[in-house]
Amino acid sequence: MRKNFGAKPYMYPQPVLIIAAYDEAGVPNAMNAAWGCIADYKQAALYLSGEHKTVKNILQRQAFTISMADKRHVTECDYVGIVSGNKEPDKFRKAGFHATKSEFVDAPLIDELPMALECKLLSFDEESELLIGEIINVSADESILDEEGKIDPVKLAPITFDAVHNTYITLGEKAGNAFKDGNKIK
Repeated sequence: MRKNFGAKPYMYPQPVLIIAAYDEAGVPNAMNAAWGCIADYKQAALYLSGEHKTVKNILQRQAFTISMADKRHVTECDYVGIVSGNKEPDKFRKAGFHATKSEFVDAPLIDELPMALECKLLSFDEESELLIGEIINVSADESILDEEGKIDPVKLAPITFDAVHNTYITLGEKAGNAFKDGNKIK
């Protein structure tokens, strides 16, 4: 038997994304966003209020990065989600983050978070709050690469947002092989 919860934003996994952009003076800012996904082969979609300092920065600079929040930095990643850059201009530094300018877009990479999508702004709809970015590059610190030079999700240890319990959880172990295991039923 199923239990009905009504219309809720419950979906697993729900990535915890740290969105970063420079302000007009070149100072980095970051925010935590759980409402984002890959929208196309080279596009990321985020639902963000235009009132966020980070969104204002993105609109001004036309670029941003999306870092994957990880288990090692839960506290810092949560902090940039609960403190507004409109009220705390130094929240990036207070979180303990350090920035390196992306080689590909006019936006900061967060040194402490080992994987990021580097994006150019394509569009922002104020009414729906849908922000679309073109993925120009994906960068990853060598510390999270496997022996073949590919991103290892176990080493990355990304977290997901559990909206039911308001907690962060890490992704689990390998469950199967995409585009292969289903062939057993053919």
